[in-house]
Amino acid sequence: MPLTASTYGKGRVRVMRLTRDGDHHTPRELSLTVLMKGAFDAAWTGADNRACVATDSVKNIVNVVAAQNLSLDKEAFADAVARTFLDTYPQIAEVQVEGWETRWLRHAIAGAPHGHVFILDGNGTAYVRLVARRDGAVLQSGLRGFTFMKTTQSGWADFVEDRYRTLADTTDRIAATAMDATWTWTRTPADMTARNARVLEILMDVFGTTYSASVQDSMYRMGEAVLAAIPEIAEIGFAMPNKHYIPINLTPFGLENPGVVFLPTDEPHGQIEATIGRG
Repeated sequence: MPLTASTYGKGRVRVMRLTRDGDHHTPRELSLTVLMKGAFDAAWTGADNRACVATDSVKNIVNVVAAQNLSLDKEAFADAVARTFLDTYPQIAEVQVEGWETRWLRHAIAGAPHGHVFILDGNGTAYVRLVARRDGAVLQSGLRGFTFMKTTQSGWADFVEDRYRTLADTTDRIAATAMDATWTWTRTPADMTARNARVLEILMDVFGTTYSASVQDSMYRMGEAVLAAIPEIAEIGFAMPNKHYIPINLTPFGLENPGVVFLPTDEPHGQIEATIGRG
């Protein structure tokens, strides 16, 4: 029977490119699918893999091209990836590169765009919870899935050293999370919309302008600041998964990675939760 169509490659090749200009950083995050067509039919029909490029090599090529082209827009980056395949492998007749961009918007603190603090485009959903009884009610407001990151001024060090530990200490890493935050009102403020906006402003100001020794460290200080500024809030609770960006090892390809090319990961993730109250 004839093989009428075939293609193969690698899906969900995720890469973050980070350009650093002093304290001004620009993140470019993509998830790519790279598919090849060409003289590969024997892999299907004859158990012959000699023409095949390993899909792991497809991932490696994307990472190498990323390291060599930190500032290209997504269209030019897709072209650079495709050109690398066509220039390297004569057996490839066609390469298809599709990319999905995670858009990070530069966050403003005190009215000025910040150099390394970003929020996710199209971000988060507002949340409300009311438990009403005949003798009173408990009203909570919050956010779900509000995603933000900073590309420096964060670390994770001095944690338990035992035979299960593989992570090295770091004092400069990307810190990112998709935050669920819930605050409980003791009384309803005169302008709920303005007060809720102020909560988010405080949270982002603390996160963006102070060094983070951990998600726990930032979370606690963010909650403290909200309670100090807004007397109508009794407590604030957080669930903040740690969205990891892992530096990619490029030494097998003769390249250094001075904190500019990362693998974005969703699973597994650190899960950090706490409630900060008034005591």
